[in-house]
Amino acid sequence: MALRSEPTARQMRLALELRRLRDAAGLPAREAAAMLGVSSAQISQIETGLTGVSEKRLRRLAANYSCSDGELIDALAAMATDRTRGWWEEYRERLPTPFLDLAELEHHSTYRRDVEFLFIPGLLQTPEYARAAFSSRIPELPEEELELRVRHRMQRKAVLVGPAPYEAVIHEAALHIRLSDRADARAQLLRVLELSEADHITVRVIPFDLDGFGGAWSPVMLAGGAVPKLDTAVRDAPHGTGFIDSEAQLGVFRTLFRRVEAVSLDPTRSRDFINRVAKEL
Repeated sequence: MALRSEPTARQMRLALELRRLRDAAGLPAREAAAMLGVSSAQISQIETGLTGVSEKRLRRLAANYSCSDGELIDALAAMATDRTRGWWEEYRERLPTPFLDLAELEHHSTYRRDVEFLFIPGLLQTPEYARAAFSSRIPELPEEELELRVRHRMQRKAVLVGPAPYEAVIHEAALHIRLSDRADARAQLLRVLELSEADHITVRVIPFDLDGFGGAWSPVMLAGGAVPKLDTAVRDAPHGTGFIDSEAQLGVFRTLFRRVEAVSLDPTRSRDFINRVAKEL
């Protein structure tokens, strides 16, 4: 089997989880390889995502590692045997790999949670808002790539069809910042209101008029895995997109979301708030 030249984030996550299971069992790679009847090099290739692993071998590895978490093993087996080639594949070698990885992550997510302070979350953006956001990039993007990024972002909205729940907590600042003109800003807020009417979509607002708000510092996305151990946090920064999967860091971001959710307005008051801001534009 040919080795992968560039494993996807999902393939790397599977590889990492298998490495974690081996480490938890206290087995060196050579012993794990001997128990499976393969070479140490093959174990290394599996644990670095350079090659896949069959469901049969994965379950043998889990048994050799004395893993008794049946739900986790089933979830890993589903990842190992998944052959989905989603819509994002049309962008391979046309957009940076993290764009594809993010779309694939969302496609498989059991839930999605966003916290944003300066921008409307990507999944809630109109094409005009997304175009203005990408246009502000330094250095400027070529027109063709800018339009590719806008189209990719619009196609990501497929996950909002449901049934996976989506929750967004948006700071009031993001509602007032106009990336282009008033008409586009108003249309964007009305689009958020329209989407928030769906039963599985919840939008909350953190108002400026809030004392003692110091529990958050930057935007973050949480994507639910098939089991909580496979959840992922995503940080989007100017230098690139980061996928976070350590249990300690995931705990931090889960706490962050609970904090901002606790101080935000409830969904009904949030919709009224957004509607008021839209009317004032």
